[in-house]
Amino acid sequence: VQLQASGGGLVQPGGSLKLSCAASGVTPNSVSIGWFRQAPGKEREAVSCISFSDGSTFAQYSLADRFTISRDNTKNTVYLQAYRLKPEDTAVYYCAADSPRWPRVGCRWGPETRWGQGTQVTVSS
Repeated sequence: VQLQASGGGLVQPGGSLKLSCAASGVTPNSVSIGWFRQAPGKEREAVSCISFSDGSTFAQYSLADRFTISRDNTKNTVYLQAYRLKPEDTAVYYCAADSPRWPRVGCRWGPETRWGQGTQVTVSS
């Protein structure tokens, strides 16, 4: 599986941003796609993930009111819409692929997780 993340950039506090993750080399219904982020000096954390097959989702509780994940099966693409961004949301955002049941296990990553390259999101005035 190959994952291409895009959509990062510089945004002012309170602004919005939409990230995209295009998947190729995989049958969509055989994977879930997740978004993760890693800020400087901090551990990588899960933001949200979604199953292509049934649309089930998982979202980190503390971020769920500002980050929304969605999918377009016709484009093999998963989106992460971010609202009311804060400076502490500044991080490299990664998309990754794992099993269709990934949302049911809280998007926990492991040896089978396939990572795409990151896209930088900077929230600053």
